[in-house]
Amino acid sequence: MNPNASRRMRVPEKSKRGISGVLRELFSYSSGLKLPMIVSLVFAAGGAVLTIIGPDVLAQITDLISNSLGSEIDLAAIGRLGTILLALYACSALLTYLEHFIMATVTLGLSRDLRQDLSRKINRVPMSYFNRVSFGELLSRVTNDVSTLQQALANSLPSMISAATQFVGCLVMMFATEWRMALAAILVTALGFAFMSLVMRHSQKFFIDRQVGLSTLNGYVEEMYSGHEVVRLSRANRKVKKTFGAMNQTLYDAEWSSQFFSGVMQPLMNIIGNLGYVAVCVIGSALAMSGQISFGVIIAFILYVRLFTSPLSTLAQGMTQMQTAAAAGDHVFDFLHAEEMGSEEGKREAPVSIRGEVSFEHVRFSYPDHPEKTIIRDFSAHIAPGQKVAIVGPTGAGKTTLVNLLMRFFEIDGGCIKIDGIPASEMKRESVHNLFSMVLQDTWLFEGTVRENLVYNKEGVSDAQLEQACRACGIYHFIETLPHGFDTVLDDSVSISAGQKQLLTIARAMIQDHPMLILDEATSSVDTRTELIAQRAMDQLTSSRTSFVIAHRLSTIRNADLILVLRDGDIVEQGSHEELLAKGGFYADLYNSQFENAAS
Repeated sequence: MNPNASRRMRVPEKSKRGISGVLRELFSYSSGLKLPMIVSLVFAAGGAVLTIIGPDVLAQITDLISNSLGSEIDLAAIGRLGTILLALYACSALLTYLEHFIMATVTLGLSRDLRQDLSRKINRVPMSYFNRVSFGELLSRVTNDVSTLQQALANSLPSMISAATQFVGCLVMMFATEWRMALAAILVTALGFAFMSLVMRHSQKFFIDRQVGLSTLNGYVEEMYSGHEVVRLSRANRKVKKTFGAMNQTLYDAEWSSQFFSGVMQPLMNIIGNLGYVAVCVIGSALAMSGQISFGVIIAFILYVRLFTSPLSTLAQGMTQMQTAAAAGDHVFDFLHAEEMGSEEGKREAPVSIRGEVSFEHVRFSYPDHPEKTIIRDFSAHIAPGQKVAIVGPTGAGKTTLVNLLMRFFEIDGGCIKIDGIPASEMKRESVHNLFSMVLQDTWLFEGTVRENLVYNKEGVSDAQLEQACRACGIYHFIETLPHGFDTVLDDSVSISAGQKQLLTIARAMIQDHPMLILDEATSSVDTRTELIAQRAMDQLTSSRTSFVIAHRLSTIRNADLILVLRDGDIVEQGSHEELLAKGGFYADLYNSQFENAAS
């Protein structure tokens, strides 16, 4: 652990498909998306158009009132115009509501379908895909990326259409009403936005520094707190505090600068708007006094200036969000288009009654991403029903790979793996998976009752079977001490040790009662007493079924019927414990070195 370690914040990605490309993918993905989206965007544009017409009607009302000074006001005409204005704004509000309702309904349905398809896709991609993409990134695609895409479609896209319509409409109406005032308003607004863009360009680095500083500080705090005992034992407290203080000060400086410029933005927007109002009022007053325009035109232009400046910031913000959504869309569709495992059509189910005979016949395998690097070169072995097979070797020798091939998590390049004389490649994957129970080194329990964890996805398990399995694993007394026994929910409020978790997973494997078993050094993380209990339970578990044990501590597999010794992808030795020791080969070296290390 390095107290001075720092992290880089991940730079936001640019979309390779672009906004238009992601939209094409969406329309292709969902045939029912295009029409509602077009209708919604038309409603958004229609609402903006009706909003733009409003100032013109308001100008007419103003002219009626100003022309009637000193004489009787035509209240009927004002009432008619007021009714028209009210109807325009009501229709605009209705169209805007309908647009939001349609887009929210359609995009929420779209996000539901995407998540459902992504969930199904996870079970269809080959295991090699997970060597390239982490589970955390996949989780982000199913949750964050889909949400980002949905929110951008529901909010940003209609807002951008509405803003663009409003911007163009305002330009047209301003020039149609009075071109000189329109030029003055546009010139002042353009100068203001040019100045604001300079400020934004200068301030952008402070926002980036803030995100980088925050990411670095969070990572450092997480690392130091998780390794707090090591820090204290190493007496690195002062060094850690000094490093933290420097990071904290850097973050403070970036935060202060970014907040300062962020605070400047809104006043600048107000100044730009006010300058536009000033230009309209000064030029409008001069034109009105010379009789070239009416007073109502000035009122209309004041409203147009407000409607003209607001869409620019909406468009800028919307483009940023749509670019983010396009990058999220790339992640989603890249995964949906990822290569899938071969079709299972025409393949058979596994026999109902399996004895557990396994044959490896000249098996060859290399990972799809690295076909030039052969992992399993030419492996042959025969395992009789009920035998206990240990797979040993140094780290990276291919022990887990061999088990993954047996379970068809990966497809072999050559040779054949047979179960009870039937090639595994001719049976459906799920059918092959259903032949095995697994107890892994890393225990997995979910938040649910003890009963739900034990009978996971298995129906018809009686209380007597649960009790029998738990007694065999030495975990029954612990379950009895829980507040609600088997119906106790395992969450943060329940204190459960690593050894108890492991015993629960062994009991789960007993209850699953599949004809074959895989153990991945299931007792390596428990204390000596728990290891003895677990070992007895696993001996009982393996007594009547073919089992494959991935072993790191060779002392635990001396009673194995067959030991397969792997080295650099090759099965260099195979036989019983006594036979391999008598050979004095690689296994004997491994075994003796472990005992020498233990003795020293």
